[in-house]
Amino acid sequence: MSFRDESYPSVTTRDETRTLFAHTMTLVAITAAFFAGGAYLGRDMSRGAGIFWFIAAFVCLFGIRFAISRSEQLSVGLLFGFGVLIGLAVAPTIAFYMETDPQAVWQAGGATALFIAGFGAAGYATRRDLSALARICFFALIALIIFGIVLIFVNIPGGDLIYAILGLVIFAGFTMFDFQRLRKTTDIKAAPLLAASIFLDILNVFLLLLSIFGRR
Repeated sequence: MSFRDESYPSVTTRDETRTLFAHTMTLVAITAAFFAGGAYLGRDMSRGAGIFWFIAAFVCLFGIRFAISRSEQLSVGLLFGFGVLIGLAVAPTIAFYMETDPQAVWQAGGATALFIAGFGAAGYATRRDLSALARICFFALIALIIFGIVLIFVNIPGGDLIYAILGLVIFAGFTMFDFQRLRKTTDIKAAPLLAASIFLDILNVFLLLLSIFGRR
């Protein structure tokens, strides 16, 4: 018979969670640095070239999932490679805003930090299982992508703003879910995949906010 209350995590579990959190967020920060480097290197590229880097970036992203069980070093390398490649992919967009409305870039960056900090903390702290929320957000994201394709061919008044706001709602849910996963997971090998998910949340929120702040 055990006198330890199982409703509270053990000291070992808490230490593992803190270690994973620190390791994952360090990987997120380094990936962001590689992203910034890629965005700087690709600032003079055409949007057509960005599509090639976008495809290459997602090849790296899918490679992380398969590399985790084989080599942590390989998965980390693919994560950093993804950061550089996705930076190259969105470089023309960021360069456009830097030339036409640089204030929007800084505003989007600051708002993204507050957004991720707020919803990340909420997801990390909540005890409610957010798996159902993640499933809803996944199907909502598919619907949003379809809506975005429709906007290419159909002129809907305020369509871009509606798209951005709905996207922020969806990624608020994803951010909460990913930070809850970060709290629940104890396997340090999962850090690169968790870092990739959180970085994608940050990137999408930044681009959505950039489209809102850059509307002027």
